[in-house]
Amino acid sequence: MSVDLRISPDQIIERYLSMELVRVTERAAVSAARWRGHGNEKAADQAAVDAMRRELNRLPIDGEIVIGEGERDEAPMLFIGEKVGNKQGPKVHIAVDPLEGTTLCAKDMPGSIAVMAMAGAGSLLYAPDVYMDKIAIGPGYPQGVIDLDASPADNIAALAKAKGVKPREISTLIMDRPRHAKLIEEVRKTGCSIRLITDGDVAGVIFCTQPEKTGIDLYLGIGGAPEGVLAAAALRCVGGQMQGRLILDTEEKRQRAHGMGVTDPNHKYDMSEMASGDVIVCATGVTDGGLLSGVRFGQDVIETETIVYRSITGTVRRIYGEHREFSKFQLD
Repeated sequence: MSVDLRISPDQIIERYLSMELVRVTERAAVSAARWRGHGNEKAADQAAVDAMRRELNRLPIDGEIVIGEGERDEAPMLFIGEKVGNKQGPKVHIAVDPLEGTTLCAKDMPGSIAVMAMAGAGSLLYAPDVYMDKIAIGPGYPQGVIDLDASPADNIAALAKAKGVKPREISTLIMDRPRHAKLIEEVRKTGCSIRLITDGDVAGVIFCTQPEKTGIDLYLGIGGAPEGVLAAAALRCVGGQMQGRLILDTEEKRQRAHGMGVTDPNHKYDMSEMASGDVIVCATGVTDGGLLSGVRFGQDVIETETIVYRSITGTVRRIYGEHREFSKFQLD
């Protein structure tokens, strides 16, 4: 009996691009990892940016950066609005963080990654470079279990009920920042545990996708809006839940957001508003962490670990790479 393995040309392109994105984040991660522990955040970030931009421009896409290193006058490469790709493929919008956790990389601390998301044009939120208040959980819960406007205690109680455990058995991840002092105090009162992280906003939300492995049930707190879009894209691929609200606390921020299409400064975005349609998310470890192993440099081989999320299929792939042709990384 024969099996028809034919697939449409569009699917061939999509699958091809999924693997090509792995190469993009691998190159960025390896370039950044050369600067691990050297205390130079700018050099590590620039190395990742240069590598990611170089690889993106080799892809068969007509791409535009919608989440990047900043606006054009602030970021010479991978700025918001920059066109990438060879223009020989589909129109896509791209969100990038070439080196999430620059401080982590510079200090050789756990959790630094190279990450990007790609979706059809118009599928990713144009998020200004401001803060966003966020809440997120992983898959397997009824819609509406969490709400950004509810208190931490109410959200934790609702999640514990949905999971069938007591609140003290819920684990929450919060960035260790002075702005979160009150939030941490409120969460402590519920009896649940808190894992504090110094950096790594995207990875922090993604931790919720695999609570059985990471030990994290709930993400709470204020972080970057661009990072929020990247995290929402990953959550969409596995069926989690996330809400976010931009923090536009000055007139300049409100005007900037309005210029990017934000008509309601108080709008509460759900996950699908931040990332819709067919989304591919790819992340490669730079330093060892709870999500991914970092780059390992051997005498004859460079090892990488990458995770790829695909929303249309709900597929999550972990890709371990052994690279023996060093010249492709342009490490000089």
